[in-house]
Amino acid sequence: MRILLAEDDPLLGDGLKAGLRQLGFLVDWVRDGQAAERELRAQPYAAAVLDLGLPLKDGMNVLEAIRRDGLSLPVLVLTARDAVPDRIRGLDVGADDYVIKPVDLNELAARLRALVRRAHGQPQECLTAQDVVLDPAARSVQQSGEPVTLSAREFDLLHALMLNAGRILSREQLEQHLYSWGQEVDSNAVEVHIHHLRRKLGTTLIQTVRGVGYMLQANTSDS
Repeated sequence: MRILLAEDDPLLGDGLKAGLRQLGFLVDWVRDGQAAERELRAQPYAAAVLDLGLPLKDGMNVLEAIRRDGLSLPVLVLTARDAVPDRIRGLDVGADDYVIKPVDLNELAARLRALVRRAHGQPQECLTAQDVVLDPAARSVQQSGEPVTLSAREFDLLHALMLNAGRILSREQLEQHLYSWGQEVDSNAVEVHIHHLRRKLGTTLIQTVRGVGYMLQANTSDS
């Protein structure tokens, strides 16, 4: 999943970006509040990690501004401000979670996955569609109980479709899920990944909505 990291400390920001990327996240990193607000308005991120002590525009003001304008993506506030009034204010103005520095990288990743899962109405860590089970934490996929080997891009594409089951995603939306800044996108990249997923998981899982995009059917409880 693609997230925005807003952190002005170069060492911490570089470490968080590298660590989260190793855990399967696509990370765009900005170093000031104005850039954070601009990118949050421009890109459909799955979530944001927002430091409060940002230059040019304080992180709390960024949070207030995007919530006032109706942006609903999950925001995890990561800050050294550990006073209770600061935490209360951050939650009241629209933060979904609040973590005090220093933070364990695996905990941060788990909190991000939980925020994104809840934002999509998914109560369980593992996602299911037909006989396919996807585990975001382990970055693993099984079909009928058997492991399926996917590339990183194939996994991320399937994850995006399963999070949005029942909703059509256009090629452009899927590209935004799959590629961060500076990554070259071939014109038929999504179609190629869809083809590979169908070859590995069968042709009935991912539906093509001609002229619109792709979707998975939402699971129904019939038993």
